Amino acid sequence: MLNAFERMVALRYLRARREEGFISVIALFSLVGIALGVATLIVVLAVMNGVRGELIKSIIGLEGHVSVYADSNGIDNYNDLSRMLQGVEGVKYATPKVEGQIMASYKGRAMGAMVSGYRFEDLKKKELLMNKITQGDMAEFENGQGVVIGSRMAEKMGVSVGDELLLISPEGRATIAGLVPRVKAYKVVALFSIGMFAYDNGLVLLPFQEAQVYFKLQDEGRDAASLIEVIADDPDKVQALVGKIAETVGRHYRIYDWKSSNNHIFQAVIVQRNVMFLILTLIILVASFNIISSLIMLVREKGRDVAILRTMGASRASILRIFFACGSCVGVAGTLFGVVFGLLIAFNTENIQLWLEGMMGHKLFTDELYFLSSLPSKVDFGEVLTVIVMALGLSFLATIYPARRAASLDPAEALRYE
Repeated sequence: MLNAFERMVALRYLRARREEGFISVIALFSLVGIALGVATLIVVLAVMNGVRGELIKSIIGLEGHVSVYADSNGIDNYNDLSRMLQGVEGVKYATPKVEGQIMASYKGRAMGAMVSGYRFEDLKKKELLMNKITQGDMAEFENGQGVVIGSRMAEKMGVSVGDELLLISPEGRATIAGLVPRVKAYKVVALFSIGMFAYDNGLVLLPFQEAQVYFKLQDEGRDAASLIEVIADDPDKVQALVGKIAETVGRHYRIYDWKSSNNHIFQAVIVQRNVMFLILTLIILVASFNIISSLIMLVREKGRDVAILRTMGASRASILRIFFACGSCVGVAGTLFGVVFGLLIAFNTENIQLWLEGMMGHKLFTDELYFLSSLPSKVDFGEVLTVIVMALGLSFLATIYPARRAASLDPAEALRYE
């Protein structure tokens, strides 16, 4: 704690005179550097948290938390298996699903896509999708007719609600002329826009029975599904649930959870987050070195003043606290400005993104690269506190050496040539 005398001297030294203008400029650069480093670090951490949260929300909102596949082609007893899995502790519900890769074509435009076949009563449970229907309605889909596609896929292919989309499967039938792919036209009854590029650009929804017929899972008396989707009570505890499901279904099934299936995406986000944290921490560290240089110059400039204060009775500890307060004020002010500025940006990232895109005339973030169509942000105040503590800690450490150097000045040596 500083007494009144030490506070007065420290504040006077912070108000540099004209001949000390260069020192004050360095101190100002230190303050700005710390503020920018802290603000950028808070924004980057918030955006990374937002991206991860949106990815998880989209993935677990559309896909099952656990997927159960048969070793052979399809699951014939999918109704019995679904009821069995719903009895496992931790399972909310289990539904059969048909899936397969296809080529979608419309008026000469073609692109690859993934078909997912659902029963309408099961699809209604996916609120993330049902709440994102932008055009058309699901009435015909409920009656087992038509397809539902993503808005970006429709935009790229020029498809509208009511148009017929051609689905081409490479798993065709063998004829005397060779392998003939399966081709069938379906009416587009609705469009959805989830906000995750992978789904909006490459997902086609078919009624369950129609998908069975298309992929030959309902043929010659056969009635099968591609997999069973399991929805857990707690998606974060899915790895423990996988063990229980494996014990229930036996060895003839392959089981995947959403974390392992999408591990590459989350690992990429974590690596980017850690690298950015390290780089931005170095910015704060460089600003802290500026505090050291400005304080050392201030000590040299105030050497005579320090000597006079010592001869008047000021202790070494008092001198140390005065210069420590000078450096700490720069660190505290920079951290405070950085936190306020960073939080303002973090809470308004989408508005800032739209403003920049409108001013520059093009998108800042490519959907294909970043998976998402917008820039989400989620502030974790625990991480904000960590950034504050780190910035203040580096600032305080940077003041120790110059302050000790000022306290160790010998008054006789400092005044010898005055």
